[in-house]
This record gives sequence, structure tokens and C-alpha cells, in this order.
Amino acid sequence: MCGEMAEAAGKGFRWVKHVVSTEKAVLQMEKENKLQFIVDVRATKKDIKEEIERLFGARVKRVNTMLTPRGEKKAIVQFEEEGKAKEIATSLGLM
Repeated sequence: MCGEMAEAAGKGFRWVKHVVSTEKAVLQMEKENKLQFIVDVRATKKDIKEEIERLFGARVKRVNTMLTPRGEKKAIVQFEEEGKAKEIATSLGLM
């Protein structure tokens, strides 16, 4: 888990487990201002949106979720502010 996210877990953040850093995720970040996260299976879109906004201080435009073949829940989060996904990825050490 990234340092910032691990620190956040100790502060009551409970839905987001970790960020996804695949080639497809990086392309979405650069072209569509989106980040992908693995989240708790019980989390709702509203839960995810609220937690991401508190964790990173960025307004979320949209949250899409899906279950992976591994049984994990993946959230694709689009940010309102242009370039915010790249800024957050840099702060997490993904770029």
C-alpha cells in the first residue's frame, strides 16, 4: 500500500484498498483524467466518492465500479478538475 494511503487507513478510511497501476490505468489517467482503485466489495459508489474526496481533497465527477475475475471490486474514478488524476498519481509515486 502506498504511504499516503496506508497513513489514511489509520485515520478511518475504510473503503479504498489500493490504487491500480496497469498500462490501461495509466492511459485512462492521461487521456480521461481517471484513476483506478481496488476497493472493499461492500463499498457503494457514494462511499467511494466521499472517501476519495476526503483522502485527496479533489472533487470527483463520476465513479464506475466492476467486479474483477479475482472477485475484487474495482472503482474507476473520474475527477472534475483537469489533470487532477495525474497530480494524485504523482503524489502517490506512480509517475
